[in-house]
Amino acid sequence: MAKLLPDNITKQVKEIFSNMEGSVKALLFKSEKNCDYCSTAEQMLKELSELEAKISYEVHELDSEMAGKYSVKLAPSIILLTPDGEDKGVRFLGIPAGHEFGSLLQNIVSFSKGAISELSAESMKRIETIDSPVDIKVFVTTTCPYCPKAVLTAHNIAMANKNVTAYMVEANEFQELSKKYGVSSVPQIVINDKVTFVGAYPEGQFVDQVMKAV
Repeated sequence: MAKLLPDNITKQVKEIFSNMEGSVKALLFKSEKNCDYCSTAEQMLKELSELEAKISYEVHELDSEMAGKYSVKLAPSIILLTPDGEDKGVRFLGIPAGHEFGSLLQNIVSFSKGAISELSAESMKRIETIDSPVDIKVFVTTTCPYCPKAVLTAHNIAMANKNVTAYMVEANEFQELSKKYGVSSVPQIVINDKVTFVGAYPEGQFVDQVMKAV
């Protein structure tokens, strides 16, 4: 497969990764069936690991024991682990390309530092009270400039509480899922299949919606 990252992008990525502290492992779950972007996702992780020695990745099949362990049902799925091997509930469903490539890079740097949530103290206080499972899906497209803000907010909420799992979902790759939730514009956020809103809400308003769904 041809190189995904051109030289000018490679240079920028190296600069971003210079802020990494510990090592980060990415788990890629793929399938031999109906997965047009699995090989591209694997190539992306391969190139990132070649650029930075602190990044490694493992590839697992969708029907594997590891997929069961992390409750992965769709491919391609990417899960990041901290230097201690901790899963913080951050998920990428579909290839994080285009504008979402920046979300992936930012998360990798954050995970290298232990994936400490960047929420405000007020938001942290509210999110820390959640004591039941919360599922946040952020439907995006790779061409949407507003989507990364929504994805990173959702991922920061997941980092703040082990009961929260937050997914970036590439809407075009998972059309059945998009159809199920009536996605017509992005970012569309679905929380616990109960609360839905469209747009990159400011952090406080996003947290309001999460607390509504709890």
